[in-house]
Amino acid sequence: MTDQGPIRQSSGQRPEARRDPRLNWWRDAKFGMFVHWGLYAIPAGVWKGEEIPGIGEWIMYRARIPVREYEQLAKQFNPVKFDAAEWVSLARRAGQKYLVITSKHHDGFCMFDSKVTDYDIVDATPFGRDPLKELAAECQRQGIRLGFYYSQTQDWHHPDGDGNDWDYDESKKDFDGYLERYVKPQVRELLTSYGPISIIWFDTPKRITPEQSQSLVDLVHELQPACLVSGRVGNHLGDYASARDNVIPAELLDLDWETPATINDTWGYKVNDHHWKSPRDLIRKLVDIVSKGGNYLLNVGPTAEGVIPAPSVDRLLAMGQWLEVNGDAIYGTRPGPVQGLQWCRTTVRPGKLYLHVFEWPINGELRIPGIRLNVSHAYLLSDPSRTSLRASTHPDAVLVRGPQRAPDPDDTVVVLEYEE
Repeated sequence: MTDQGPIRQSSGQRPEARRDPRLNWWRDAKFGMFVHWGLYAIPAGVWKGEEIPGIGEWIMYRARIPVREYEQLAKQFNPVKFDAAEWVSLARRAGQKYLVITSKHHDGFCMFDSKVTDYDIVDATPFGRDPLKELAAECQRQGIRLGFYYSQTQDWHHPDGDGNDWDYDESKKDFDGYLERYVKPQVRELLTSYGPISIIWFDTPKRITPEQSQSLVDLVHELQPACLVSGRVGNHLGDYASARDNVIPAELLDLDWETPATINDTWGYKVNDHHWKSPRDLIRKLVDIVSKGGNYLLNVGPTAEGVIPAPSVDRLLAMGQWLEVNGDAIYGTRPGPVQGLQWCRTTVRPGKLYLHVFEWPINGELRIPGIRLNVSHAYLLSDPSRTSLRASTHPDAVLVRGPQRAPDPDDTVVVLEYEE
């Protein structure tokens, strides 16, 4: 695997983690919510009347906004409509099993009460509350695992962080000191002040050395041994691998991996981004990812008031409705034996093969090539009575006779129960 593939080598999984039972919950979860929220939700893609191209949370970088100007946004940040219970409930109703939120993105603003800096939501804004504390309590109450995104290398606010070359001289930066005296103390805060944390989601390793990446992994595991470290800690040292943004590998991968993805074209909120993916597209992306052994971390970008945009809510709830019926074919499954076909995907658990049919044949006859199964019962997963479908095994395929019209235009799941 090279850096030109779907997963960068630097964002990969350490080999011994492939057999690590600490990942078992994550391997079964399949679907999580990503939340990108910060000061960038105030300009929402527009700076001084000019629409800034690119993703919303990168506006400080794209527009080369001086630190002193960008800092002023904190005085305006007052998300009075933020409701932790509502956010976590949305994730639960969407069928998402874990939630990862930005504690500090590349703009350097901390969305938690940090003692290391006053540049945080409690000390620098009129809001004066710690939303991560409230989310931690709600995740515990509603049974959703919590993770924190933390930008360990890029920090456009800190004079020694990576990336800001318009305010600071890159040649004079003390990145080693930044990592030791700023990053690590904040990671310690995140892992000692908010209860059990399931994931630390690092990002954009860039200049970080293998030794520095390893020291962050060691720190996380020392403070919370069960906490997983994302592949973007860098240098192929993650507990699981991270695909490129919005990229789904073309084939099954023999590693634990996750695709972080957007519902529209941005992560942080942008007022003029209305390029929303359809529920069908999102459902099929979830199925595609799970059929290849991955997890789907699907993003929402709340407004500066703390509201998750209605189009995101509508799509997540549609996915939740589909999962309410078809979740058995997703959660706790593993990649199926049939790979590389356009019209279907497969997932499995012991004794059951789930055939996810995207393109239903006109005559209702499904031909599943390349497998030989002793099928004891075939039925539609959406059929509560589990009425038997005709199934027969042939030397080169299994044939299943279903209804002539697709029961589900998004993804009809056919269950093949078989004897091992």
